[in-house]
Amino acid sequence: MKHILKILKKYSIYIILVFILLFLQANCDLTLPEYTSDIVNIGIQQSGIESPIPEVIREEEYNKLLLFMNDESKKKVNDNYILITKENSEYIEKYPLLSEENLYVLKDNDDELKSIITLPMIMVYNISQDNFDFSSLDFQIPEGMSIYDALKMMDDEQHDEFINKISEKYSSDTISLLEQTAIVYLKDEYTKIGLDVEGMQMGYITVTGLKMLGLALLSMALTIASVFLSSRVAAFFSRDLRSKVVNKVMTYSNTEFESFSTASLITRSTNDIQQIQMLIVMLLRIVFFAPIMGIGALAKVSGNDMSWIIALAVVTIIGFVIVLFGLAMPKFNKVQKLIDKVNLVSREILSGIPVIRAFGTEKHEEKRFDNANKDLMKVNLFVNRVMTIMMPSMMFIMNGVSVLIVWVGASKIDAGTIQVGTLIAFITYTMQIIMSFLMISMVSIMVPRAFVSLKRIGEVLNKDTSIKQINKPQKFDDKLKGVVEFKDVYFRYPDAEEDVLQNISFKAIPGTTTAFIGSTGSGKSTLINLIPRFFDVTGGKILIDGVDIRKASIEKLRSKIGYVPQKGILFSGTIESNIAFGLDKIDKEKIIKASKISQSLEFIENKKDRFKSEISQGGTNVSGGQKQRLAIARAIAIDPEIYIFDDSFSALDYKTDAKLRKELAKMTKNATIFIVAQRIRTVMQADQIIVLDKGHMVGIGTHKELLKACDVYQEIAYSQLSKEELENE
Repeated sequence: MKHILKILKKYSIYIILVFILLFLQANCDLTLPEYTSDIVNIGIQQSGIESPIPEVIREEEYNKLLLFMNDESKKKVNDNYILITKENSEYIEKYPLLSEENLYVLKDNDDELKSIITLPMIMVYNISQDNFDFSSLDFQIPEGMSIYDALKMMDDEQHDEFINKISEKYSSDTISLLEQTAIVYLKDEYTKIGLDVEGMQMGYITVTGLKMLGLALLSMALTIASVFLSSRVAAFFSRDLRSKVVNKVMTYSNTEFESFSTASLITRSTNDIQQIQMLIVMLLRIVFFAPIMGIGALAKVSGNDMSWIIALAVVTIIGFVIVLFGLAMPKFNKVQKLIDKVNLVSREILSGIPVIRAFGTEKHEEKRFDNANKDLMKVNLFVNRVMTIMMPSMMFIMNGVSVLIVWVGASKIDAGTIQVGTLIAFITYTMQIIMSFLMISMVSIMVPRAFVSLKRIGEVLNKDTSIKQINKPQKFDDKLKGVVEFKDVYFRYPDAEEDVLQNISFKAIPGTTTAFIGSTGSGKSTLINLIPRFFDVTGGKILIDGVDIRKASIEKLRSKIGYVPQKGILFSGTIESNIAFGLDKIDKEKIIKASKISQSLEFIENKKDRFKSEISQGGTNVSGGQKQRLAIARAIAIDPEIYIFDDSFSALDYKTDAKLRKELAKMTKNATIFIVAQRIRTVMQADQIIVLDKGHMVGIGTHKELLKACDVYQEIAYSQLSKEELENE
């Protein structure tokens, strides 16, 4: 995990920026339902009239309203309105009725006016509808007299008592219901004054709609920006993590490689990192965003008496997700291992096609792949079915919650406790809260698989390498350039029961060739692989130029060595790029020279593009002998101090082999050469031949010396050549 956090730290600024963008986007999305509510409540139901406080009112109606106020309220209202007459010419164009009646215009919009003026407006409206029952207030209007005249005749005490009774009568009504009734009166009053109420309504709806459109466009822009940055962070992260994994694998010795299969390392550096990349995108896009939306929506609906519906929905979702997790979690750990298995079987089949065809086992291999493929399919099907169940179930919960809200909200609308637009906004906020939980739960389904991938990547990155670079490496002695010495060397593979090499001691000096021969499994290749530190000795030491190779710089050690492996390995590219593989830059002269010595130039010249000829992956478009010669040319091109040929001449015919070694001898007069071979002819001319048998040195000397003194060498020699051929060499 520390490796992941270390990489993410590099992109902390981008992550903070994503969080800010998501916060702004959530604010936009949370504001939209409020505008929807306003369009329904104010734009449609209230004809665009936002406040029950009249902006303009006729003098006659104004005086009626004052009759239903106490002295303190009257003073407050009078302080906030100004009387205008037809002499106020600047208002006549706006209010044509002014030429006939005096008007009162709102001077200062004080929120306190709303509570003062609402009840008087309702009273005046109800009186105008002839449906108000004054008997409920224990008030009798004298016959032949209007209510307004009766109010004028009251003394202060009677008037205040009457006002208090009115307040008590409407005390059970909600503020929302009172304001809606007041606005009905106000709409009628504006119409009588000559104001374009329909125009006000359309204007309000248009302006609010444009605000919503602007917010939607802003939200879209913020979404695009956050997705862009999230994707870049995730892509850069996966790039860095992939590089980190590959760089770590490059430090592995053969011991570490044996603990991971090639197929598994490929899966870990591709599919596993892709899973983590997807998780990071989800974290940045959803795990950050969902809580902001959920908390914001909860804040918007907090205090609403229908909040219990949201609590019920959230508890239902959490319970459902827990059940799904209990079913799906055990399967997630299997997926990546099954992918490893499919990759392993695929790799074996593809690389072994010639053998499969030769032995006619196509059906068996098809069945083997089919079994691995079906195992992966079954697990993936199970996981996908869980996901398939999850989405419709969540939609059912969401729609069920919507129906419940409408059912509960309908009675509240009927009672006048909430408005239609408020109910719509509540439904929207509830859906946002549920969607937040839904998004988090969907990400949670991905988390177990991603954590499996994290664990697998961590295994690669945390794997200790057995071949370690020391902090202060010793420098090689230039006076002993190319001197290699084995001193009582022992080696045992990890977890092996016995040593592969035992008590190996010899010395090789520049200008000489040391050859190793022995039966299969005698330890020849293992011994050679100790020189470039592909493995470390488990006993004794190896000195190069007088320095224990474990105390030297690995880079400088390997720069001294030209290594040709037992199996010629070429890389996709060109012939030129393969020969120049170990060079800092392409040097034409060195490439041509190496090609001549390795006997590669002839077949290169016969190709259409010569050195620019393409080499396919694994070198499958060249023969085994050509591949081996190009591998030898690659080692020659760097002009090393030490050459290692691990059975590198086995694919060459005797004629080519002889030419190559003759040319090689001219160039390597001052180099130390090690040759591992199976053929006696390859080693006969060596300055010293070391015979290995079951990890022991059973002979060392020249060809003639060993032919006389070493039984194992004699057995190998006589099995390949006749006595006359051996004596004549």
